[in-house]
Amino acid sequence: MTNASTIAIVGAGQAGAIAAAELRQQGYAGRVVLIGDEAHAPYERPPLSKDVLLQPDTARCAIYPDDFYAQHAIELKLGMPAVALDAEAQTLTLQDGTSIAFDHLLLATGARARRLPMLDALGGLGIDVHTLRTLDDARRVRAALEPGKRVLLVGAGVIGLELASSAIDLGAQVSVIEQAPLVMMRCAPPVLSRHLCETHRARGVALHLGVPLASAAREHGEIVLTLEDGTRLTGDAVIYGVGVEPETALARMAGLEVENGIVIDAQCRTSHPRIYAAGDAASRRSAANAGATRQETWENAKHQAVTAARAMLGIAPEALDAPWFWTDQCGLNVQFAGDMRAAEWIGRGSLAAPPCMLFGLDADGALVGAITVNLGREMRNAKALIARRTRIARDVLADPAHSLRELARAAS
Repeated sequence: MTNASTIAIVGAGQAGAIAAAELRQQGYAGRVVLIGDEAHAPYERPPLSKDVLLQPDTARCAIYPDDFYAQHAIELKLGMPAVALDAEAQTLTLQDGTSIAFDHLLLATGARARRLPMLDALGGLGIDVHTLRTLDDARRVRAALEPGKRVLLVGAGVIGLELASSAIDLGAQVSVIEQAPLVMMRCAPPVLSRHLCETHRARGVALHLGVPLASAAREHGEIVLTLEDGTRLTGDAVIYGVGVEPETALARMAGLEVENGIVIDAQCRTSHPRIYAAGDAASRRSAANAGATRQETWENAKHQAVTAARAMLGIAPEALDAPWFWTDQCGLNVQFAGDMRAAEWIGRGSLAAPPCMLFGLDADGALVGAITVNLGREMRNAKALIARRTRIARDVLADPAHSLRELARAAS
């Protein structure tokens, strides 16, 4: 591409900001325009349920320093949603009527919190009924987490449990409602889910598992949630996290292929050759007849952003590691890599006395997943073993005397 070319990026979150930076890192000298709905400069989302709540005056979640974008000639258009996309004309229209012609476009539009109409119908959105997806959401949630406040959390996924942990740290009384029988069932094996249940209960969290929410009401100035088994829970505020939905409106408007997100190939290219997608909004099929899936993780957003930026410039993508994410809750740093649907899990050390690890094996005995608890330094070695689907004797995996580094070297 020439210096007169333009790359537009819609979505000023992690994927968008990293893609813009990668374009400059790879020597692209044309125009880069980074467009975001929010007024805030690009920030990371993982701190929103932790540091931003616990240390609101000192927490930093900006992806790059304030002067980074000007120094790298990246045009920021913040608080200015893109409202129309003409794929054939290669033009993007912003809310203020500005039209941007592009040579390549990256859709890093992210995802929005899935709504629960039953709870939204209570009214008080942003006052005593909350979701947590944005920095502004986090600031409103923080105001609700005062000592002694009764907080009702609906949803026991990663965000729900991190919120429960932070709320307890801030002195709130916490009840968690989850219709699944265990917490974090989408992303953790039962052995870890059970341990996290025990850990949260030991810290004072009331867990109501395996029973769906039946109704929500306001009575005498309180929020009352009734479960299908008749249990009534009263609180001062309700926060719910029941997943996200990809932002695909622009892609649909442009006629791009959409299935559980904006469908991309290995180079993050959509069904239009000059339009790419990355991050929570992007989905990919693992096989010809498989459904499109998304990875809602920090690492995936970063990898796809770099891949898309390089593909626009004709540069080969980096090798893809095993999927990886983490959570911090109850004083535990828990990291996950690979396939959490492993057929068998082998422990190294005890969950009751971390640091420890869990290794996931498939039906053939190959290592396909790993979890570290307060032992993140071992994750690189574990990911190397997962990448090779290494077969290691169960007693060796279970014994801390056997160095993972040496096992990874032997497998390379």
